[in-house]
Amino acid sequence: MSKHTESTSAAGTSFPLAKSEAEWREELDPTRYSILREAATERPWSGALLDEKRSGVYTCGACNAELFPSGTKFDSGSGWPSFYASINPDAVILNTDKSLGMTRTEVLCANCGSHLGHLFDDAYQTPTGDRYCMNSLSLNFKEEK
Repeated sequence: MSKHTESTSAAGTSFPLAKSEAEWREELDPTRYSILREAATERPWSGALLDEKRSGVYTCGACNAELFPSGTKFDSGSGWPSFYASINPDAVILNTDKSLGMTRTEVLCANCGSHLGHLFDDAYQTPTGDRYCMNSLSLNFKEEK
């Protein structure tokens, strides 16, 4: 199981890759910064990686840490890239998110603390029952050679 914290943000958590928000703002384009560092959500059906079918690994859009193998990706019908498992249990951190008047499980990159999306337990068609619902802009794709 991935690490799980009960705070409402990653503030105060130390990550292996530590940068100031000013450094992240310099490195990331404004839309990626908004999603990865401010927990925004891209519109459904708009992401470039939604229909990606090649074999490879999905990495963090901020630090390129490996997060999800392509073999765990599935079509959830949600409009966002979905995976049923991370590449290893320590690749992501699960954080309780109480924003927008509801309780959800936020998924963060364990290497840099960037927001990736949310985890839901409604994927009954998968081996784990989990749906890691990720923003395309929170990910990069590295094709298997």
